[in-house]
Amino acid sequence: MPIEIKMPALSPTMEEGTLAKWLVKPGDSVAAGDIMAEIETDKATMEFEAVDEGTIVSIAVQEGTEGVKVGTVIAILAEEGEDASAPAAAPAPAPAAAPEGPAATPSARKLAEEKGVDLASITGTGPQGKITKEDVEGAAGGAPAPAPAPAPAPASAPAAPASSGDRIIASPLAKRIAEQKGIDLASVSGSGPNGRIVKADVEAAKPGAPAAATPAAAPAPAVTPVAVPQLGGDLDAPYEEQKLNNVRKVIARRLTEAKQTVPHIYLTVDVRLDALLKLRSQLNASLEPDGVKLSVNDLLIKALARALQRVPKCNVSFQGDTLHQYTREDISVAVAAPSGLITPIIRDAGRKGLAQISTEMKELANKARDGKLQPHEYQGGTASLSNLGMFGTKQFDAVINPPQGMILAVGAGEQRPYVVDGALAVATVMSATGSFDHRAIDGADGAQLMQAFQQLVENPMGLVV
Repeated sequence: MPIEIKMPALSPTMEEGTLAKWLVKPGDSVAAGDIMAEIETDKATMEFEAVDEGTIVSIAVQEGTEGVKVGTVIAILAEEGEDASAPAAAPAPAPAAAPEGPAATPSARKLAEEKGVDLASITGTGPQGKITKEDVEGAAGGAPAPAPAPAPAPASAPAAPASSGDRIIASPLAKRIAEQKGIDLASVSGSGPNGRIVKADVEAAKPGAPAAATPAAAPAPAVTPVAVPQLGGDLDAPYEEQKLNNVRKVIARRLTEAKQTVPHIYLTVDVRLDALLKLRSQLNASLEPDGVKLSVNDLLIKALARALQRVPKCNVSFQGDTLHQYTREDISVAVAAPSGLITPIIRDAGRKGLAQISTEMKELANKARDGKLQPHEYQGGTASLSNLGMFGTKQFDAVINPPQGMILAVGAGEQRPYVVDGALAVATVMSATGSFDHRAIDGADGAQLMQAFQQLVENPMGLVV
């Protein structure tokens, strides 16, 4: 019996995904463990493995399809010994039901449903009496739709602008176009039912000038307009539209929620790096035979984890009526991947050696850039670290990644005038800014964490013992 291959849940929170790419085609044989497809979740692009042996009979969901719900059948697999040449039997499609009520265009039916208009009460002006969108707009404005063959209006005078008292009667589409073009609807003559202003009237008008009267004998052609939503307008410049992937959508949603719902407090310290850079050079010389090369970021991950050990009040998350106090320092590290920002986690970083942190971080960063991270490698974390120093950024404020309680943003180390032992000298200095959830972490506790981080970096032997 053919096996239905369904959209898998590749993470605990996944409800739908994008079928990014098929790696098999109908007629291909697969075995358990073979990679069949690449599926884009809300965090990364992951590989989907076959769990049964057989032959692919058909592909139900084409690659590139977005919003595929978990559990949806995406392919059919024939087991060994079954005839894979014929497609699997599929339920016959139900005959198309005859449209209920009077004949109307799809856009007219949708608009009538939105505005609560009974299509049976409208007389259609389209071909063979079909109800159009303009007919529904006229009915929604309180004006009866015109008869299919209206008598020509007298040509003695153009219709006055449609109004009821101080209210101008116009279709929603006409109003939107007039607003975009800067046209005063009071100066536009309506050619719709009872002088209602429609799209064609506004398009014929010029900004700042009244529109030419539309002869009653030449009504505007019936056109089904396509409304383009304007989210705050667009810039008057050439552009190329790029569709958001799932990762970018999640980033946009989560960062918006974080800034709107989490009260951030920012604390900045200047940290002298000279001792850390000297220790790094010595450690790399001793670790070279093992193929390990520590980065400054590796040492900063360790420093943040050790600082959280010293100030555990900052290793927390706000959970409504409760506060979660963590006993392990899992550091999420921001990595720029092609699909967007992602934060793989160095778990229990406070108890790991620098060489282990460095090795794990390199592996996780490579997997993040290739879109191969597994859910357990990026979900969780008790605090975050974001480093833009490699780009020359001096200082920045990072956005907290809920439900975490803090994130540390570090800038570039640079030569600056600095007071050393009471005398002005030149030192390598880095600015570090902690963003704290003020619901869970008081300013004094955040300041203690920043001070502990500063001390560990300026006296880095505490990172190797």
